[in-house]
Amino acid sequence: MHELLSVKEMGRADALTIERGKPGIVLMENAGEAVFRVAQQVLSEVDGFKVLVACGQGNNGGDGSIVARMLAAHGHQVTLALAGSEEKLRGDALIAFDRWGRQSLGIDQVDPGDYCLIIDALLGAGLDRDVEGAIAGLISKINESGKPVVAVDLPSGINGDTGLVMGVAVCALHTVTFFRKKPGHLCFPGRGHSGEVTVADIGIADNVLEDIGPTTSENLPELWMDNLPDYRREGHKYSRGHAIVVSGHMPNTGAARLAAGAALRAGAGLVTLASPPDALTTNASHLTSVMLAKMDSAGGLEELVADRRISAAGLGPALGLGESARDKVAVALKSERPVVLDADALTCFAETPDQLFELISAVERDVVMTPHHGEFVRLFGDANSNDKLRQARHAAARSGAVIVFKGPDTVIAEPAGRAAINSNAPPWLATAGSGDVLTGIICGLLAQGMVGFDAACAGVWLHGAAAAELGPGMTSEDLCHQISEIYCAVHELQQL
Repeated sequence: MHELLSVKEMGRADALTIERGKPGIVLMENAGEAVFRVAQQVLSEVDGFKVLVACGQGNNGGDGSIVARMLAAHGHQVTLALAGSEEKLRGDALIAFDRWGRQSLGIDQVDPGDYCLIIDALLGAGLDRDVEGAIAGLISKINESGKPVVAVDLPSGINGDTGLVMGVAVCALHTVTFFRKKPGHLCFPGRGHSGEVTVADIGIADNVLEDIGPTTSENLPELWMDNLPDYRREGHKYSRGHAIVVSGHMPNTGAARLAAGAALRAGAGLVTLASPPDALTTNASHLTSVMLAKMDSAGGLEELVADRRISAAGLGPALGLGESARDKVAVALKSERPVVLDADALTCFAETPDQLFELISAVERDVVMTPHHGEFVRLFGDANSNDKLRQARHAAARSGAVIVFKGPDTVIAEPAGRAAINSNAPPWLATAGSGDVLTGIICGLLAQGMVGFDAACAGVWLHGAAAAELGPGMTSEDLCHQISEIYCAVHELQQL
């Protein structure tokens, strides 16, 4: 169930199912029943029995008509408010409305505050322009009422492909979608409007995915678990990989230590922290399992990565800026090892991003870049677009690297177009040093032979799961220690 479908792809799934013999009205009845079951759960927890079902003219409205009929049959006092006239209904939506068999009101004739539950079946997921007029007014009243809302497919006003609010959007307590989620359920602000999302089986067979070929996924363990590095009985520390993390000068060394520790916790057999002479003592006083190496220039780093046992490199946290930093990044990339670039390793190319992209294009091994929003804009521009999925894909294609566009809805994209949206990061993960830990996790996975996209997806998920387990008030040091427990739990699942 990790696949995410665009609005167009979901339409294709419906069409293929109907072509193969299942009538559209059957799919609609199944969808309405799924929403009805969730509505019943909500109604069991609230006072009252009056329900408002707000329906549009399309198939979402048809689903709503079915929900209204089922709720009324179970004794609830139901008002169906229709946007537009009954005479304009067509196809399955008209059949569903006729089966409702009762009067409807106009959407300007109802007050959402009079009801204990609202079913939002106004607008579909393919919304491509701002909501206006009477529908916008009703959406505002629904939100102002504070009453619980169950949304059909997506909250009205949310774009299914981007998660953007198209002028105004319903804030739902629950959303019931069908067959597979859409990117708009996971990308903010859509994710914040969707509430708890239920994916219902309405009779669409999984084999339609073979025809559709979706390239976007929710970042779940099933996406990459089979490719996690395996612990072999005959293995040894060098067979587990040797990661090198590059530190800058005193006093800015803590971020590099966080990354190095996380690489070790993510399973790398050995981790070396390479730092200038003035930082060696400080790093040595904080580290035990992580080894230390002196490196006073790009030339010194080149000597270190000449050791063929080094299997991945991480640069950025506490690296420093300027020409020296750019030279070290160039050395790491030319070493033909998988490389993770973050923080200073990205910022030092802010004025010359094409120089970085040319370096990446010249290597055959995986490169992963992990920018937050500010770093992303400095490298790729595109500051006026809020379509995070599109931005990440564009950046990956332009740079030749796997892009981890960080945030509460981190998007991982590879140059060929495959992408994943992460959904398990809690808000308290936004704390100093957490990005450095992520760099280290990904570096540690790369060191063990995981390919770039899988390592990035696994790293992001493990990072979020560890933070969720720790809870509010966690620090990045806590996060680093928690990684091994989450990693162990995922390995146990892998063996099942």
